Amino acid sequence: MKEVQRANLMVDFPLIRDLIDQKEVLWLNPENGPAQVGIVQSGISESEVQEASARLKRFAPYIAKVFPETAPSQGIIESPLTEIPAMGQALGEFYGRPMPGKLYLKEDNALPISGSIKARGGIYEVLKHAETIALEQGLITEEDSYIKFDEPALRNELARHKIAVGSTGNLGLSIGIMSAKLGFNVTVHMSADAKQWKKDMLREKGVTVIEYADDYSKAVEEGRKQADADPLCHFVDDENSVDLFLGYAVAGERVAAQLKDQGIKVDKEHPLFVYLPCGVGGGPGGVAFGLKRAFGDHVHCFFAEPTHSPCMLLGMMTGLHEEIAVNDIGLDNKTAADGLAVGRPSGFVGKTMAPLIEGCFTIADQTMFKLLAVLVDREGIRLEPSALAGMTGPIQMLSKDVQDAAHPNATHLVWATGGGMVPEVEMDHYYGIGKGR
Repeated sequence: MKEVQRANLMVDFPLIRDLIDQKEVLWLNPENGPAQVGIVQSGISESEVQEASARLKRFAPYIAKVFPETAPSQGIIESPLTEIPAMGQALGEFYGRPMPGKLYLKEDNALPISGSIKARGGIYEVLKHAETIALEQGLITEEDSYIKFDEPALRNELARHKIAVGSTGNLGLSIGIMSAKLGFNVTVHMSADAKQWKKDMLREKGVTVIEYADDYSKAVEEGRKQADADPLCHFVDDENSVDLFLGYAVAGERVAAQLKDQGIKVDKEHPLFVYLPCGVGGGPGGVAFGLKRAFGDHVHCFFAEPTHSPCMLLGMMTGLHEEIAVNDIGLDNKTAADGLAVGRPSGFVGKTMAPLIEGCFTIADQTMFKLLAVLVDREGIRLEPSALAGMTGPIQMLSKDVQDAAHPNATHLVWATGGGMVPEVEMDHYYGIGKGR
């Protein structure tokens, strides 16, 4: 980006100076409007989300069979909704501001199969692709039991096909594990930020892993090239995939059911605030879209990003979306929150969510590690660093007097995006950093 253009942007958007200085900031989105209007403008229909939900139910018997850990939920891949009052008290002590309302954790770290939020959209897109092939080949009908996907005829057909994806780690795990289980020939292109244990786990499952010394954008570029050169290769595009987005959006109806089961109201007098860690944007964008469908203007959704990688905040604030990257303002895109180490946001998600998202905020790596250790000490819950990105959300809202954030009946929901698959030795290392060891 030319120096003149960058200087002009800093005049138009003074907050960029704080981003350059790697400060923890909150940006409130001036384009946010009525939820129903934004949903209509998105072009994503009610029926598409319902279809995604129905497809996951059709596959549930197969999932329950091949992944026995999902048998208790009858093959539905879902995570607990957990109240964390001790963490809420700790946040109040940490920042010197008592937290009104209640604090909950959506434990996508505990999602079966791949232990992160990517199990929602990533697994869904792979399942949809498998279903499309099977239906086209006349190997299954929608009325059949999808347990047939574990039979030789279907596995042999899927083995003729390839799947490719570029990933910093968690999306690669979900795509790789599910694709390999179905029989696909799958390649995951991993950026330099990806953890070694994630690469090792994928290889153990029969996935081809290609490593790059560059960041997420390079991994995605190479994944696209592979798919473009092979008509039998399907590329899972984290930047532009509507199928990924729909898989995440199903979370809205499921969270609504969980809140109802726990007797938690969401209405004008009981606002819901949700804080979603954000990388390229697909996961948090899809989830937020689903929540807006479920709760309309009574839910307030915010994206959380590392101070070194605030790509969605930068793209949405400037209106440049995918045309600007954090490197353009001098940031290095290097963060311990590997799943959020993305320099350029998804234009598709940014533009879709512009009228729907309330804002974005940033968090420093050292804050994530400190809160990671506090969560272990106070609640006994272990997350990977990136999953703590949303934990300062309630404090950010209170510090800026965001409307309704201090409501005594408010529910604050932090989305824990990953950590369930992290090896114990690695998690102990994270905890040690958080404790200053």
